[in-house]
Amino acid sequence: MDHVRFGTTGLKVSRLCLGCMTYGDPAWRPWVLTEGESLPFLRRAFDAGINFFDTADMYSLGTSEEILGRAVKEHGGRDRLVLATKVYHPMSEDPNDRGLSRKHIMASIDDSLRRLGTDYIDLYIIHRFDRETPIEESLEALDELVRAGKVRYLGASSMYAYQFAKMRSFQQANGLATFVSMQNHLNLLYREEEREMLPYCREEGVAVTPWSPLARGLLARAPAEKTARAGSDAQAPHWYAREDENRAIITAVHDIAGERGVSAAQVAMAWVMQVPGVTAPIVGASKPHHLDDAIAALDLKLSEEESLRLTAAYRPREVAGH
Repeated sequence: MDHVRFGTTGLKVSRLCLGCMTYGDPAWRPWVLTEGESLPFLRRAFDAGINFFDTADMYSLGTSEEILGRAVKEHGGRDRLVLATKVYHPMSEDPNDRGLSRKHIMASIDDSLRRLGTDYIDLYIIHRFDRETPIEESLEALDELVRAGKVRYLGASSMYAYQFAKMRSFQQANGLATFVSMQNHLNLLYREEEREMLPYCREEGVAVTPWSPLARGLLARAPAEKTARAGSDAQAPHWYAREDENRAIITAVHDIAGERGVSAAQVAMAWVMQVPGVTAPIVGASKPHHLDDAIAALDLKLSEEESLRLTAAYRPREVAGH
């Protein structure tokens, strides 16, 4: 497993990050795996040399963090791993148990530390931009977490580039801990981040860790194939609504996969990995071959002609995932 520098920091992470939204409580989402079903995937990731794991407080309302924490304890070597979790989404009906207020951030970090069974988070990510809280309040609270030793690095996820730039500018101007990563929506069916966010991150040396590199699995399976997640996914039909355009892109993925003798998932993942500025895509795994495909994609280098075939049918879309 290759390890790369995390943006301009001194941190080194595996070229793949295992996303842990799939591991938790099926009562939260029907496609989520139980702890017993999840552990083989986490163990496989440890054995493969993946040192970067991503979860969030809202995944199964904390159960994902608990499962990851117990798996890390079983594996040992906490200090050799890079654990990321997030704050923002509602955790209860309480109006203060959500967002990026000082109150919620301070309570959430302690809850996440307890669930993960650790005394520090390597990468603490704001899950979305909070329009109801002044950025000064959020950013000063996050800086306190770094100074207190509860958090090593700060990251952000899915927002407009101007919002991200505004917050980083405030952090830099006021000597606060600065966001060093952006976790955004990027795959062959959604490329709007190539307009502003990715160029900004490359210019500023911000690490990029895209989520949904396989477009909720659409790029990895045949168009007519059904899965448990696809059948209950309310967001994908909105995000990836252009069926004719999608079909053309997915067909190109499968055609190249057939020519190369590899899976469609490997081709789609390889494309994301070759986007300039991408540090480590976040991959989900609920079947044994999912993680194997992602690892195999590390060695798959697409030609310029293949990349052009994969992107030829794409047309601008509405912003999705913020």
